[in-house]
Amino acid sequence: MKYLDINDLNAYRISFQLSNYIWNLVLKWDFFPKDTIGKQLVRAIDSISSNIAEGFGRYGKKDKINFYRYSYGSIKETIDWIEKAKFRNLLKKDEYLYIQTQLELVPREVNSLIKFTNEKLTI
Repeated sequence: MKYLDINDLNAYRISFQLSNYIWNLVLKWDFFPKDTIGKQLVRAIDSISSNIAEGFGRYGKKDKINFYRYSYGSIKETIDWIEKAKFRNLLKKDEYLYIQTQLELVPREVNSLIKFTNEKLTI
């Protein structure tokens, strides 16, 4: 019997990969944008996969789902910072579109994770 691994979760894989993509973009920014928008953006995007990982590591169903739901807030915060970065010309059009496309996948995946957890766990 194979146990579920954190890397089996699409929500985790997508958000983890996207956080590293954004990290590499922000590293290239000048000091002021990096210090203001960059730090906040990286914290927000990192929080998505971190909350999924923390929920995955919890024992109880309610605890797990609670952390998965926290990731929704981080998704919305990330969207806000991405929009600011785009508006302030910190992201190229193709970078913005890639981030936006990937980020749109995450809420659906988190919702699937919550549904799976609700159906499969009893405690």
